[in-house]
Amino acid sequence: MSHAKVSAKKGNEDLIKQFGVLNHVLVNGSVFTTHVGIFHSNGLGNWKFEFDFTLINWKNKKNQVPKAQCSESCLPGYRKVPGFVIQSCCHSCVTCAYGEMSNITDSENCMKCPDHEWPNENRTRCISKQSEFLPFADDTLSLVFIVVSLLCFGKTLLVLVVFILHQDTPVVKANNKSLSFVLLVSIMLGFLCVFLFLGRPVDVTCLLRQVSFGILFTIAVSSVLAKTIMVCIAFKATKPNSVWKKWIGVKLPTCIVLACSNVQVIICVSWLSISPPFQELDTHSYQEKIIIQCNEGSVIGFYSVLGYMGILAAVSFIIAFFARTLPDSYNEAKYITFSMLVFCSVWIAMIPAYLSTKGKYTVAVEIFAILISNNGLLYCIFLTKCFIILCRPELNTKRYLHSKGNI
Repeated sequence: MSHAKVSAKKGNEDLIKQFGVLNHVLVNGSVFTTHVGIFHSNGLGNWKFEFDFTLINWKNKKNQVPKAQCSESCLPGYRKVPGFVIQSCCHSCVTCAYGEMSNITDSENCMKCPDHEWPNENRTRCISKQSEFLPFADDTLSLVFIVVSLLCFGKTLLVLVVFILHQDTPVVKANNKSLSFVLLVSIMLGFLCVFLFLGRPVDVTCLLRQVSFGILFTIAVSSVLAKTIMVCIAFKATKPNSVWKKWIGVKLPTCIVLACSNVQVIICVSWLSISPPFQELDTHSYQEKIIIQCNEGSVIGFYSVLGYMGILAAVSFIIAFFARTLPDSYNEAKYITFSMLVFCSVWIAMIPAYLSTKGKYTVAVEIFAILISNNGLLYCIFLTKCFIILCRPELNTKRYLHSKGNI
């Protein structure tokens, strides 16, 4: 290339010769034979040759200037990794790690997306994460819960109507009709309570769902406990000159239900005052989606509500278990025993399942426990009574009620 500089004193012939030499110069390993540039003079007798690469016919498919590199560029979604050769221009391309992305060519590092976003399939940009909760619609599980809850509500309402229409019959009276009405209403509202667990959680529903569920179930279990106690008192009151006769009536069971329910109300109010439930966005359990859920606020408060219900159910079960040997005319204790056994079994099994699931399935576990335990109370306590009232009305008499081996 030292011959590229020419003196102004040389003639046109030498200039053409000099241009002809440059016509056969190798550029980046390719030979060109056409006009490739032009000489320029700076006015002081010095000449300079400039290449025009657009005039060169490169020997490749796209007629492009060859690149002096041994590796292809890394596309978006990949990052450069130094190769194991001496040349610094050589590298490898690897896919961005799980949860990272790159949106430029030849990126040396991949970037993490914000907590509420996630890389797309090609890992070239961040997109919003999917939200997960148990919706009212567009979910088979929700549809099943809605249908079952409404059917159970309808069944309970039907039982309540039957008991109201036959409230003066011996079977209804023997089962303490006032407690039966309270129990049926609380079971009905318990089935409707399921709807508070469906849909996108917000602070209001998070406050209502656990409190309403806790108080309604406490009223139901308190009614069962009052029924159990009244069965025992009724048996003892049949003995001559018994002091238990003064306890038979509406006041004692009402006081039991109110006292037990007020304790649960105090627990719930304390819970809401100290650390109430609230909506929470869980971005860490799953990297590709956000779980919209209710944070219980105080774990102690939540398990205090469940624990108190468990204590009432256990007391009812123990009393009913020991009262199961009473004469058959008072054998409602047997049905109460079965109902409390179902109730306790469901909620004991629910706790490990509740703790081991995440997202909408945690809510589904609690809804399932509500439906099963409510149905246990409904069927175990009221099924045989409804059968006698509707299908065997000849058995709904005082004579049959007090005969041995019946109800």
